[in-house]
Amino acid sequence: MALSRRDWLRGSALVAGMLAPPGVGATMPAAEKLEIWPGGVGPGSKGAALTQKMVERSQDPARPDRYMEGITRPYLTIHRPAKPDGRALLIVPGGGYQRVVVDKEGGELAPLLTAQGTTVFILTYRLPGEAPQHGPTVALQDAQRAMRLIRHRAKSFHIDGDRLGIMGFSAGGHVAATLGTKFDEPVYDAVDAADKLSARPAKLALIYPVIDMGGVAHTGSRDRLLGPNPSPAEVERFSADRNVTAATARTFLLHASDDTAVSVENSLLFHAACRRAGVEVEMHLYAKGGHGFGHGARIAGDNPLRRWPELFTEWYGRG
Repeated sequence: MALSRRDWLRGSALVAGMLAPPGVGATMPAAEKLEIWPGGVGPGSKGAALTQKMVERSQDPARPDRYMEGITRPYLTIHRPAKPDGRALLIVPGGGYQRVVVDKEGGELAPLLTAQGTTVFILTYRLPGEAPQHGPTVALQDAQRAMRLIRHRAKSFHIDGDRLGIMGFSAGGHVAATLGTKFDEPVYDAVDAADKLSARPAKLALIYPVIDMGGVAHTGSRDRLLGPNPSPAEVERFSADRNVTAATARTFLLHASDDTAVSVENSLLFHAACRRAGVEVEMHLYAKGGHGFGHGARIAGDNPLRRWPELFTEWYGRG
């Protein structure tokens, strides 16, 4: 079901309330937290000398901009709608594989989605530099596990496991795209019954995503994922566009052409790969917007990019 204009305005009001000073407008409903691994600690992270903490980098209390670092206990933040319609979305925030942003590329989008019945799960995942024994597959481990765990508990979440998609921003877009192309690659040993389920997303949404590990790579993300001198085999394995197959889910791409951090060529490469593989793909490119704009409410002026969540929700409601 596509998002109606009424629901869109309602969701926008919720976001405005969330960003407003305390006591002004609506507030977000309480979210739940669920650690994704038995015992909490992810594979290979036990004993890691890390302090898992949330850092606030905004000076404006009305606009929080937090990130998580030192992650050993990856978890889902769950936002439930008042009237779930069976759809669900796993959101993977960005952070250049250095941190995990939790507000503008996570929680701020949740009210728009829950307003129309979609249950939202936001993944706080482990980072390759903080789990070097697993390196480039550690975030993929967490993404696969999250998809399987959500499906395993679908009944309790009032969702249809076959209608679970994934959205990723920036480096989180690389996590999502890697899951979308390597959902069945064995990267960890099964730990319980959830791991018998598929990790394939029903739909794939990539927002200013890191895709390439070669000539148009975001060098910070690549260096943290693969090191400063990756081999040709590593570049091939972790350039998501080079691993698209007919089994890749239908895809939504969004990028600003003036993005100087993650080149728009990343989205163009993935779009071309989807077309070659026969994967249904929809792409929206904007002239201006830069990088890291997150939810549309943070975009200044009358830039039409402000309305991108409406395009996404209409797309996500199809089929």
